[in-house]
Amino acid sequence: MNKGRLEAFSDAVIAIIVTIMILEFKTPETPEIKALLENGPYFFAYIITYVFVGVAWYNHYYMFSLTKRGTKRIYWLNNIWLLSMSFLPVATAWTGRFINERGPEYFYYVVHLIWLLAYFFLSDALANANREVAPERYQKIKAMPIYSTITRPYFWVIQVILLVAIYFFPPIELIFVMVEIYTIGNRTDKESDQLFGRLQI
Repeated sequence: MNKGRLEAFSDAVIAIIVTIMILEFKTPETPEIKALLENGPYFFAYIITYVFVGVAWYNHYYMFSLTKRGTKRIYWLNNIWLLSMSFLPVATAWTGRFINERGPEYFYYVVHLIWLLAYFFLSDALANANREVAPERYQKIKAMPIYSTITRPYFWVIQVILLVAIYFFPPIELIFVMVEIYTIGNRTDKESDQLFGRLQI
């Protein structure tokens, strides 16, 4: 399977998801600045989700650059990963409008968790596709931050703690995503930076 077609399809879907998120922002009906500030919670949720999608795209791009071949399993797991991401505009808009309410924050949490699991299984499929043809790339994919974190026992302990914490302080879900973005964004392989350096402008 031509992995370039799959990457192009993924890029298009992710671009649409980001576009839909900004369209959820409602233009103020009055010219006062305070009317814009009233949308502050949505701005907060939007910025966090936008950066989250950006980090996800970066890791997705690097992961696919490492793989030698694509398979039908990779195709479908990638679709499931994109499906989970397609719920982010709804989760972001709902959370942004009711940032202190449990329901929207729990929904955002579920979407985020499904996204993480979908990414994990996609990473695993990509790694296994390279196990025999490119062992060194197999190891690099396995060592990527999201994959290696989900395989640790403490991951599920954190999820339980987060579920309880949301009940008492709903915005903590977005704060947790902020911490995740910082952690994943700073633990990228140095080789991933070289990918952009090789691009011809």
